[in-house]
Amino acid sequence: MHRILSRSPVRFLIVGALCATGHNVIVIGGSVIGINYVYSTIVSYFVVVTIGFLLHANFTFSQQATGGSFVRYAVAMAANYPVSILLMFIFVNILHLVVAIASPLSTVILIVWNYTVSRWAILEKARATRGIQNDRG
Repeated sequence: MHRILSRSPVRFLIVGALCATGHNVIVIGGSVIGINYVYSTIVSYFVVVTIGFLLHANFTFSQQATGGSFVRYAVAMAANYPVSILLMFIFVNILHLVVAIASPLSTVILIVWNYTVSRWAILEKARATRGIQNDRG
């Protein structure tokens, strides 16, 4: 297990980069065709959470993807939505940055939070199972 956790930050960054790219393509692409960043962020959530969960479960943390871990992951990632919107509001509406700069900047700010909650969501059942097995042994 220690080997899995020691390589997971690198794998997280690989998957995170793919998800961040997908998110930014959706949000910036939406802006280009006239869709407000609030709406394109909602679309991005559904696309990126599904793909991100599957990649993080299987590649980042080498765990079986379960319904329970997907729900935990989706809820944890949903917490990104209000923070992302707030950051976008600050960058776009207050600081007058263009969406093409504001969206990637918001993404970078959320990386540490995402790693922490992804590990919790996907590895929670594995930790609980190990604890039960350790109690028996």
